[in-house]
Amino acid sequence: MRPLSFALLAAALLAACSSGPDYVRPAIDLPAAYKEGGPWKSARPQPADAQHPWWQAFGDADLDRLETQAMAANQSLAQLEAVYRGARAQVDVQRSAFWPSVGLNLSDSRARTHPSNGGAASVGTVAALSLGASWEPDLWGSVRRGVEAAGASAEASADDLAGARLSVQATLANDYLALRVTDVLRDLYAETTTGYAKALQLAQAQYRAGTVLHSDVALAESTLKAAQAQAADLNATRAQFEHAIATLTGQPASGFSLPARRTTLKELQATLPAIPADVPSQLLERRPDIAAAERRAAAANADIGVAQAAFFPSLVLSASGGGAGPTIGSLFDTPGRVWSLGAALAQTVFDGGLRAARKEQAQAAFDASAASYKQVVLSGLQQVEDNLAILRVLDEEAALQEDAVRSARVAEESAVRQYRAGSGSYLAVITAQNLALTNERAAAQIVGRQLTAAITLVTGLGGGWSAGPVAEARTDRGTVSAAGTH
Repeated sequence: MRPLSFALLAAALLAACSSGPDYVRPAIDLPAAYKEGGPWKSARPQPADAQHPWWQAFGDADLDRLETQAMAANQSLAQLEAVYRGARAQVDVQRSAFWPSVGLNLSDSRARTHPSNGGAASVGTVAALSLGASWEPDLWGSVRRGVEAAGASAEASADDLAGARLSVQATLANDYLALRVTDVLRDLYAETTTGYAKALQLAQAQYRAGTVLHSDVALAESTLKAAQAQAADLNATRAQFEHAIATLTGQPASGFSLPARRTTLKELQATLPAIPADVPSQLLERRPDIAAAERRAAAANADIGVAQAAFFPSLVLSASGGGAGPTIGSLFDTPGRVWSLGAALAQTVFDGGLRAARKEQAQAAFDASAASYKQVVLSGLQQVEDNLAILRVLDEEAALQEDAVRSARVAEESAVRQYRAGSGSYLAVITAQNLALTNERAAAQIVGRQLTAAITLVTGLGGGWSAGPVAEARTDRGTVSAAGTH
């Protein structure tokens, strides 16, 4: 019993040890403010939540309904949710190594034996019952580091799931709003082709009166048909957006339809939310992709401890007890009882550099994870700065384009009046018509780009914001968790 007692005492003294370095989040310098300024609303952010209904800022009930359907039925999210559950189960797998394993065996056999001295063979029954247990104390913290790595990986999977939710939400919002921009363009082309048809009737009347050549009629007809062809192409574009929305919401494209809604360009532009971009750059730490990268760095750091623990000896404690006899009832008789206690200490003496190579491999994996984390942070900063700049420039561009549309409409009306009065050519009418259509289409496209940039900026900021104090979700991590998943 003395060796066993000594082993238990040693296990108790070493139980608090953990091999490998303690995790420290990779350091990266973040600016105090964003470079791209603008007339943005100031706010103090709270942790972003990928389930936060940020899209409600666009004030569209149809978009709200579709986003809810996507969160409930999107198959890509269902897949990642299953991966996250598997990662959580892996934590329990690692944690199970803290406990001893216990086995129970009961057997009852009948056998025939042949004595070696030539006597008669005998047939007998043997019953046996045994209970055994073995336990390897976590002397060097290998199990604790394994649990730590699995836990960090599970948190990274949760962040991946939050990031996927955010991506689906953003993609759906982009497709939906692009569809509404297409509806605006379809209305524009409907009005344009109506105007072109009237211009064709005017040219035909002028031709019948003998005041213009037939070439004017041909030009008017060609302009009308070209506009009708472009309008038909918009129908194909709208159908593709509708099919994409169906897939994102977990529905077959064949059975899904989204009715057209008459919306003016001004009304669509008015849905642009006031985005609080004047916030600390640390808001990027709330992005799910950044949180996931940081958690993977923590998992890789714990793997170094697992690899380092292999350099130390392992201690296995075992105990067994049971009995044997000719019948099951005799198993509990004192003569048939047996028991044993033992301890085994094992140490690898030579492995050809295997353990050293595995530790080096773990260290390299951590360095790669740390570099990946820093790169994700830098890419996040770039995404925010890009869309801040895009929104600032597009705001100026939209105002200039509105002036261009207004002037083009005046030019078109003037050219038509002059042609009707016989003082202008139809070439001037066509030129003015094409200029007006080009400018109005450009204005709609600018609004579409503004909506896309706003959505991208929202997702770049983590998918949501609100006024109020910053809430640290995991002080032991030194960072705020993404999507409220930790």
